[in-house]
Amino acid sequence: MNAELDPGLVERLARAALEEDRALDDVTTLATVDPGLEGRATFLAKEAGVLAGMPVAAACFRLVDPRCSFDQHIAEGERFAGGAMLASVTGPVRALLQAERVALNFVQRLSGTATLTRAFVDAVAGTKAVILDTRKTTPGLRDLEKYAVRCGGGTNHRRDLAAMAMVKDNHREAIRREGRTLAEAAAAIRALRPGVAVEIEIDALDQLDEALAARPEWILLDNMPLEAMAEAVRRAAGRAKLEASGGVRLETVRAIAETGVDAISVGALTHSARALDISLELMF
Repeated sequence: MNAELDPGLVERLARAALEEDRALDDVTTLATVDPGLEGRATFLAKEAGVLAGMPVAAACFRLVDPRCSFDQHIAEGERFAGGAMLASVTGPVRALLQAERVALNFVQRLSGTATLTRAFVDAVAGTKAVILDTRKTTPGLRDLEKYAVRCGGGTNHRRDLAAMAMVKDNHREAIRREGRTLAEAAAAIRALRPGVAVEIEIDALDQLDEALAARPEWILLDNMPLEAMAEAVRRAAGRAKLEASGGVRLETVRAIAETGVDAISVGALTHSARALDISLELMF
């Protein structure tokens, strides 16, 4: 599993979240907890899931007080059962309390994304389809959320608008208004950015031949019925990889995969994943 995180990114995002919460100005903790009091806190899973985000949680405690020591008990991307102890942190109790909420926010949300991703990946097991994320991410947290998708066994689609060219429906309309073909548009993309992959979105079979004529690396089948997707696979015959997209649910993803598409993109992985129920229990 390639799910590494850039340490600089982790520190920058953890620091920003702590500043947002004014962790170092925690009036309750500063007024009621002795600065010399030491303790240990444990991340406890209240439900089963897939773990993601502990490196960010560790950075939160370290940034509040470098004396904090973090010990992760379950690896990123691993499944855990309800009741599992996921990690523990020791250090000044003030720091444990000041960083608690921010650290939990990261772990709960990222583990939720990893868990939902794993459910989709499991649902298409045995087919050739991979599960892709999208750019429907929380502003500022895209790299963390795409990391969580990798922890769940999913594959990252393009990170940003420069990483890959995608000719979507509104692009197609603009191209049409200018009197150009998709092949001409694809050629213009490659002239501007040699080597960039090109994907063309279609929503009906009668658009497939024009899309194939542009020789894209990918064609996106947007909200197409299963029968149409299967026919697109047959007609494309490997000339371009095919991605299915649009309202994909756990209940429908297996049938989509069985049409023979190469990938299925699921916006819900990052825009609708439920935060897992994980708590931080203070001990002495």
